[in-house]
Amino acid sequence: MKKISNVFWISASILLVAVILGVVAPNHFENITENVQAFITSTFGWYYLIIVSVIVLFCIILIFSPVGSVRLGKEGQKPEYSRTTWFAMLFSAGMGIGLVFWGAAEPLYHYASQPPLSEAGTDPALKESMRFSFFHWGIHAWAIYALVGLSLAYFNFRKNQPGLISATLSPILGKNNKVANVIDIIAVTTTVIGVATTLGFGAAQINGGLSFLAGIPNNFTMQLVIIAIVTCLFILSAWSGLGKGIKYLSNINMILAFILLLLVFLIGPTLFILNFFTDTLGAYIQNIIQMSFRIAPLQADQREWINGWTIFYWAWWISWTPFVGVFIARVSKGRTIREFLVGVLLLPTIVSFIWFTAFGSTAISVQQTGLTDLTQFATEEVLFAVFEHLPFSTILSIVAVLLIGTFFITSADSATFVLGMQTTYGSLTPPNYVKITWGIILASMAAILLYSGGLQALQNALIIAALPFSVIMILMMVSLSKSLAKEKRKIEKVRYSHQPKKVKT
Repeated sequence: MKKISNVFWISASILLVAVILGVVAPNHFENITENVQAFITSTFGWYYLIIVSVIVLFCIILIFSPVGSVRLGKEGQKPEYSRTTWFAMLFSAGMGIGLVFWGAAEPLYHYASQPPLSEAGTDPALKESMRFSFFHWGIHAWAIYALVGLSLAYFNFRKNQPGLISATLSPILGKNNKVANVIDIIAVTTTVIGVATTLGFGAAQINGGLSFLAGIPNNFTMQLVIIAIVTCLFILSAWSGLGKGIKYLSNINMILAFILLLLVFLIGPTLFILNFFTDTLGAYIQNIIQMSFRIAPLQADQREWINGWTIFYWAWWISWTPFVGVFIARVSKGRTIREFLVGVLLLPTIVSFIWFTAFGSTAISVQQTGLTDLTQFATEEVLFAVFEHLPFSTILSIVAVLLIGTFFITSADSATFVLGMQTTYGSLTPPNYVKITWGIILASMAAILLYSGGLQALQNALIIAALPFSVIMILMMVSLSKSLAKEKRKIEKVRYSHQPKKVKT
């Protein structure tokens, strides 16, 4: 039987206190998270922007460095999964529900309701809407995931360290078990809050879709029922193991996502989508540095927008990194550092850009017709409100609800595996009862966050959870750099030894 670490008991206790507080005093819980979130965004907004930009630069440097040829495993070891399955698994775990939730809503809000710079409803706002959506879901997001995933895969598969977040800091920490436990506790609690938040988004959107399709009430009670049903499904998936449940569900996710994307592309404003994608891609590349460091210190309204969108997203990605990082590390054994980083940074980024252009352009086109004001709908309902104005709207809505459901199950299933791994001393096969325990805790946290303040409470919790883990990510870069410097010296030594020696004449 696998041993359960102290990290499990301490993390579970901390989260249990949060659940009890959310049940007993939901208003008080919301006020606490709101005040802490306001303090963090106003005080540390600059910090989030700088640290994420540094992470992007760090990953790019590694791609072009000689250490890019280093394998995440033993020399000659082949990857466990094909590239197609590998991509499907990391994409399902990394973005899933978020893309469906925000795909139509975010560009629409940036255009018609909350433009980052220009006046709502204008042509400049239209261009900005997609450019900032690309920015929030592009290379920056995946660089955050890539750093943690690379660190874990490198130290676990190449250096034979346990698959723990703390193990990635072994060159710095040495054998300081107390500090290592604190780091793993932070990682576990951050993971639970990050994943629970996303599950809350998923439950809200499934409810919104069912409300449009069947007139089911859109309220907390129905969301609680949805969470309970999906929890039972992802526990069954978790019971079947990584090789079966998550692998098959990930491939189903990609098929459903492709079908939905293709349908929207074909029956939506196809030419506008193609033109808008091309134009926005150029604008994104041209403005990426300016957007990366934009904090608007002299414009309060623009700073508020940055806090609500960019800082929220950077915190969201950071809060998900312990979970997604561990998971993509687990499925990336045998790949080189260069292959890993190019795959993780570029492929999901391009798919995200295509997704946002298709769904965002369609939503904006519907808004511009004047037949309905999509901004009057709740975020979780916008996608289905857009579908109402397209042919085959019922089919589109049904596919979307199925996709959200499978993404929901995959994310929760992956998270239970990662949490089980992190609380059983890095075991790659955590016991089912540990995974099920974490599944119940995840579902409880998602329900409590929805109950105590809906989507705003979810966003507050994310930003709070991300701050301590961002410090761990800084240490990861230092630790990885220190270890890879030794790898570089070995590579250079081998190259030098193979050079022909000059013969003295």
